[in-house]
Amino acid sequence: MTGNSSISVGLRVRLRAVARRMRADGNKASAAIEFAMIAPVFFILLMGIIENGVIYFAGSTLQFATDNAARYIRTGQASAASMSQSQFRTRICNDISPVLPCDSNLQIDVEAYTNYTGANFTTPTDSQGNLLTTLNNYQIGAPCSVVLVRSFFTWRVLTPVLSPFLTNMTTGYHLITATAAFRNEPYTSAVSGC
Repeated sequence: MTGNSSISVGLRVRLRAVARRMRADGNKASAAIEFAMIAPVFFILLMGIIENGVIYFAGSTLQFATDNAARYIRTGQASAASMSQSQFRTRICNDISPVLPCDSNLQIDVEAYTNYTGANFTTPTDSQGNLLTTLNNYQIGAPCSVVLVRSFFTWRVLTPVLSPFLTNMTTGYHLITATAAFRNEPYTSAVSGC
C-alpha cells in the first residue's frame, strides 16, 4: 500500500503542476479570440467610412465638373462653338474621369427658361426611387436665359450590412447630384443687359 500511496502523491503533484501551467497559459490566446470576434464589425465600419468618404469626394468632383461645364454655357462659349450635347457630356466626363467612370450611370440635364419664376424644376426620381431616364435635355438657351444644369451619377454601394445607411435610392444605389443654376450673360452685341 505504501507503493500505491507514493504513486498517487507523485501523480497529484504532477497534476497540480499541469493545472498551474494550464492556468498560466490560459490567457495567451484570449487576445486572438477577442480580435476574431471584433474584427468583422471593425472592418465593415472601416469600409463604410472609406466608402462614405469616396462618395463625398465623387460628389465634389461631379460638382466641380458641372460648374466648369456650366461656365461655357453662361459665358456664351457653348453657343459660339455650337457645342453639341455629346461635346458637353465629354466636357464633364473629362473632369470626372479620374474619380467616376463616364458610363450609363452618368446623366446630364440642361434646361433653359425665360425667367426664374417660369422655371419648373422636376424631381430626378420617380415614385419607386429610380432615376428618371427623361433627364437628358440639352437646351442652353439664349443670352439672359435662366439655365439649370444638373448632373446625376448613380453610385453602386459596395459595403455590406451598412448599405441601408449609405443608399438614398430604393434600388441600392447612392444618387450623387450636382447642380448649377444661373442666368446667361448678355454675350451678344444685340443684348445690352439682362
